[in-house]
Amino acid sequence: MSGGLFTFGETMGLIAADGIGPLAHARSFGFGIGGAESNVAVGVARLGGEATWLGRVGPDSTGDLIAARLTAAGVRTLALRDEAFTGLMVRYRRSGAFAHVDYHRAGSAGSRLTPADVPAGEITGAAVLHVTGITPALSESARAAVFQSIETAKSAGVTVSVDVNYRSKLWSRFDAAPVLRDLVSRADVAFAGPDEAALFVDPADPLGEMAKLGPAEVVIKDGARGCSALIDGASFTVPAIPVTVIDPVGAGDAFVAGYLADRMAGAAPAARLATAIAAGAFAVTVPGDCEGLPDRDELAALGGDDLRR
Repeated sequence: MSGGLFTFGETMGLIAADGIGPLAHARSFGFGIGGAESNVAVGVARLGGEATWLGRVGPDSTGDLIAARLTAAGVRTLALRDEAFTGLMVRYRRSGAFAHVDYHRAGSAGSRLTPADVPAGEITGAAVLHVTGITPALSESARAAVFQSIETAKSAGVTVSVDVNYRSKLWSRFDAAPVLRDLVSRADVAFAGPDEAALFVDPADPLGEMAKLGPAEVVIKDGARGCSALIDGASFTVPAIPVTVIDPVGAGDAFVAGYLADRMAGAAPAARLATAIAAGAFAVTVPGDCEGLPDRDELAALGGDDLRR
């Protein structure tokens, strides 16, 4: 299989306050884009991989911007036009360590995704189908699109990657837990933070418990503590790379992009994790969700020439 990464979900416009402090005191703002799945697609493309993103956008300038930015980043972009508006995020940093995000996405174009929107040929022609736990929370039709796509991928022998990516503003822990557990049970590769894993498995052994659900590759992303993984029965622990944090948003997506880019390139598990850690570390040193994701040369400058694959 040589079709690269295929992913889909909601990408929104991002209004971000410059500087640090309460939103009421912000005097200038930047306007960009952000979405977990498209962030991963951009990250893979920056690292030399092939990536396709699909999603619904509105008939507005924000939808135009999403299509243009992703295409410019090297992502094959399938932006389906919808009569509803493109969702928006408003983000500000209340302090140096805490970012707050308000979402304006109920009824948005992205939430109206359906199984019919996702062509089977896009999935069966891919090397990896990557989905997150965000899309199933958007609507019943979006949830159906995720699970149908996974079944299509599994039937075709395409690797299924799942990032749990729990969003408390979209659904409760009670509602999310069984769906996220079901998603992970269908995955070949599963990513989660420690708190996310604790939603549906014993937190005393998240790697082992998630692996029991079915994935051959389980990775726990743990921020400044690095990561741990259980890959084809082998255990790995990789420390974080110390960096000065400018913007923590998007680090998890960069991590996933680094791992999947190296996996598709045939790298060994330890190398995949090293690239993932370096990509996540680089991402937090620049503002924005996907604008500053690294290329191979930038990773090498951060983490050594062994990352210049």
